[in-house]
Amino acid sequence: MNIKGVILKVTAIGADISKNDVSCSNTLVENIEKKLYKLIDLGASHAALTNVTGDDVVVSAFVEDDLLETINAGIVEILKECAESPGYYPDAIILGFDTYGGEPFVADVANSAIKAARGMDNLTDVSELIEFKTRKIPGVGYVSSETDDPVVVATVENIESVGVIAGAMIGAALGNKNTYLVERGTPCNVLPGSVIFSATALMNGNVIDLAIPFQNKTRILR
Repeated sequence: MNIKGVILKVTAIGADISKNDVSCSNTLVENIEKKLYKLIDLGASHAALTNVTGDDVVVSAFVEDDLLETINAGIVEILKECAESPGYYPDAIILGFDTYGGEPFVADVANSAIKAARGMDNLTDVSELIEFKTRKIPGVGYVSSETDDPVVVATVENIESVGVIAGAMIGAALGNKNTYLVERGTPCNVLPGSVIFSATALMNGNVIDLAIPFQNKTRILR
């Protein structure tokens, strides 16, 4: 753009700074727009929040060539100041178990899931095997060997591996007798001698119930 002999460039910088993965709140939009004056103070000829797409925003500005670095830094600073999310969260798979009568074989079920996860590609870490002994949990204290509702957590290096590792863990758990996968929030309405478990994924801080996608993936196509 040429305004009265001055050649202006357009710069546009986008970022995912929303607190969720699907949308941007009105508050986020308003906070960014309130800070755009800073770019004018730095020398931009015009600045605007041009795009709000899903959970992504784009700040654009008209700037003279010699101020490009300054304005770009200013845009990044505004995006940092307005960010609702602190950044990357690790992806995790969580299996929670429940029994009706404290069936001791629940430990074997949980351990099956742990062993299935171990050694898989892109697995960062997984819970220690469940043992019938008193254990110390940092910040909590000691947990009795009588605890019958174990939780298994696996952290994953990238989002593409969540389905692979979760599928292995869920499948291994279901291979045990009288063990059933349930949707998140399902009450323990089972006959004694049974184990139920829910499986969730934490992907970038968002909770995903894995029961439905696992059911769909295991449906036999004809």
